[in-house]
Amino acid sequence: MKKASFVTMVALALLATLAGCGPKKSLTLEERRQVVADMEEAALERLYREAPEAKDKIAQAPGYGVFSNANVNLVIASAGSGYGVVVDKATGQRTYMKMALGGVGLGLGAKDYRVVMIFKEKSAMDKFVESGWDFGAHADAAAKAGEQGAEASAEGDIRSQIEVYSMTETGLALQATVAGQKYWKDKSLN
Repeated sequence: MKKASFVTMVALALLATLAGCGPKKSLTLEERRQVVADMEEAALERLYREAPEAKDKIAQAPGYGVFSNANVNLVIASAGSGYGVVVDKATGQRTYMKMALGGVGLGLGAKDYRVVMIFKEKSAMDKFVESGWDFGAHADAAAKAGEQGAEASAEGDIRSQIEVYSMTETGLALQATVAGQKYWKDKSLN
């Protein structure tokens, strides 16, 4: 197989896999917001079970974000997309957001996971909502299929003012990639 054909095939497979991420456009605005709220509630319940200290951290934080992400790694490329919400606890303002991830490196597999971000400073939350960019390199291994296996891990900080917890939902991924992530406001839900 020619190199260009292989790269095209990998890109098309990544796009096809990620096309369905997020609340369906056929739902009403309120139904789509409810999908996000349901995901948020389930992710927080699970986080509090698996990392009880996170409940106090969120209670003391100016805000938090919860995201549902899907990531696919196919040999030399990785891509992902997702959706979520950032909540300003002082005002109750909910900012609905989308995310995308792209990278290069060795990997194979797919991962469905939840991310909870705890903003230690209001300025970090405001900056994230307005510019929402994170770029980094990571290596991880996670496995879960059905009820077998799991992962919940504190990843430290993104820009020292955000604490991040990742919880793998399903799938298997072995990767060593350099990946860029972009978060932005979801105009259709805000």
